[in-house]
Order: sequence, then C-alpha cells, then structure tokens
Amino acid sequence: MKTGIDILINREFAGVEGKRVGLLTHPAALTADLTSTLDVFRRSEILLTALFGPEHGLNGEAQDMIAIGDASPDFRRVYSLYGDTFASLKPTAEMLDDLDVFIVDLVDVGSRYYTFQTTMLFCMQACAAVGLPVMVLDRPNPLGRTIEGPSIQRGFESFVGWHPICIRHGMTIGELAQLYRTECVPDVDLTVIPYEGDTVRPWVVPPSPNMPTLDTARVYPGMCLVEGTNLSEGRGTTRPFETVGHPAADPEAVIKAINWPEGVQFLPVYFTPTFHKHAGKSCGGVRIVPTQETFEPVRTGLAVLMGFHEVLGDAFRWRTETYEFVSHIPAIDLLFGSDRERRRINANAHVDEISSEWFAEEAAFRERCKPYLLYP
Repeated sequence: MKTGIDILINREFAGVEGKRVGLLTHPAALTADLTSTLDVFRRSEILLTALFGPEHGLNGEAQDMIAIGDASPDFRRVYSLYGDTFASLKPTAEMLDDLDVFIVDLVDVGSRYYTFQTTMLFCMQACAAVGLPVMVLDRPNPLGRTIEGPSIQRGFESFVGWHPICIRHGMTIGELAQLYRTECVPDVDLTVIPYEGDTVRPWVVPPSPNMPTLDTARVYPGMCLVEGTNLSEGRGTTRPFETVGHPAADPEAVIKAINWPEGVQFLPVYFTPTFHKHAGKSCGGVRIVPTQETFEPVRTGLAVLMGFHEVLGDAFRWRTETYEFVSHIPAIDLLFGSDRERRRINANAHVDEISSEWFAEEAAFRERCKPYLLYP
C-alpha cells in the first residue's frame, strides 16, 4: 500500500516544489516506512509555511471536545482548527495568507461524525474564498465501501454532520473531497492524490485518543451514538466504544432487551471508567463483538440504545448540554441527523421499523457517490 504521501514523495513533490505549503495533518498520517507526513515535509526542501491541526490537536493527544490553542514552541505558524468557538473550526484568510497550496493528510475512519472530514470541507471552503488550491493526499477507508445509516436532514447540520451523507459513508477522504467540491465548493481548485495498492493496514498511531484499533473503528459508526446519551461509551477504559454501560444497568437484562442484529455478539461486562462519564463508578453494560463481515454497526448501535432505554427507564437520558458547539438541538439528533430516531425510540418503536426508513437514504447516497469513487 502506498498512500497519497508516498505517491507524492515518489513524484518528487511534483506540483508543490517551490511553493509555500500549508499542511493540515496529525501523527497518525504516516508513510509506508512509518515516517510522519509532518516530518517528511520538515526534512524536505518544500517551503512548509504553516501547520494546521484538527480536533485532538496537531500532536493528537487531546480528548474529545477539548479546545486546542495555536501556540507551538518549534514552528512559527501553527493553527488549531478546533478551538472553543464554532468560528475556530475554519481557517481565516489571515491564516492562509502567503500560502500557495493547502495540503491535507488525515486518517479518517469512515464515519460521518468523525470530524476530520468536516474539517477538510471547512478548509476547502476557506481556501476557495481566497483562491488557494487544495491538495488531498488520500488514504483507504478502513471500513470499506459499505454504506449504512441515515443522512443529515435540513436544520440538523453541525460539526458532526455538515452535509447530507450517511453515517457510514463508504468513501475515502479524497473521494469525499471530490463530492464536496461538486456539491458544496464548486470554486475550489482541488487535486486528489490517490493511494495505490489494495492492502489496508490499520494505523500504527491512533488518529484520536479513543480510536486505538481497527476493532474500535468497526463499531464506532453505531456506538458513537452513545455520546448522545448519559450512558458511558467506554471512555476511560481500554476498550472505548466497544464497551457501553451505566451504573444502574444490569448487563443480563440489557442483553435480553436488545433486539439482536445479525453478525454481532453481546457480552455482559462491568467496568469502571477512570475519566469522562461515570468516572470512578462501576457500570454494568455490554461488550460489542462483531462476528461476521456483514456486521452492521449503525443498526447495532440503534439496537443497543433501545435495549438500555427499555431497561433503565427514567434513568436513561438523552444528552442535553452543548454538543460540538450546538446548544439548541439534542446531541443524539445531531448524530442521527434528525429527531426522527429519538422520537421513535421514545415511543418504543421496533428497531426494524426505525432502521427500515434508512433504506431509501442509503440507496440515494450510494448513487450520489458513484461519480466520485476512485477505487473499485
């Protein structure tokens, strides 16, 4: 496997030599020989003029929804694209001043609400506004081509879903860039450097602190929905998103209440998060273990939420505090992309009744994305 950065190196930086480069990246972006993209540019003769870091920071160490400052001791121009306001998510014209090209190399994990692809979109918008070309160094989607889950409905846009794509989108970050150019930023001068090869290697450096392994990424499209509730999504444990629970939950009762999808096993567990929700408290819950390639994480996440909702009763709550800079819409609605699922869960609808409404959205997005696909 040669990712976009490897191809750019093999081409001796054709198209960027002699240009002042702005680079959006993080430690998970590595070459085939495990050199970070940042170090590649620092060691080259390319004019690396400005650095940009996504959520979790340029060094990749910050927890979720932690504002990052711009300061850096070893580089003059380092900008965070995840501060303490919504405006901080997009580079300003001043940040892009004196640049000739803006390069993106980020490891995405195939889920709409993993915020790196929205950061890329916002950067494309900012660059288009000042006439700055964008180059995306592509990497494989570790979840493959499968599309699953609802899309974003008008009025529910946020940093975890700015444009109507399905939760599990089945596209690479470079393919998404091409879709965004057509549907959102037609004026952007975009170049995508495709990867070569067909062997997907899990990342060596986690793209975020709670995305340690490919197993985590497999369940994440469904289990990130837990962020919209008062359940622990396993942050503060060694198996985030694979483990879900609550101090008042009986694991066996939850498993009995879940309407099991195919391709997954639920194991009863107790765990004590060291930080985040219910830190220091013993939680009863479940471990999600995919058992087949046909595993559907989004439908599994829906079934898990509904199982806890049934067992916990009044102890189950939807998250109401500000989430990803939005305070007037419940977090679960931002994650699902509308209030439809929350209302149906509250009404005790059947899981199949809820998820069957996704079929049309999944089919529509499958057709929309076809013109932008770069790989079989």
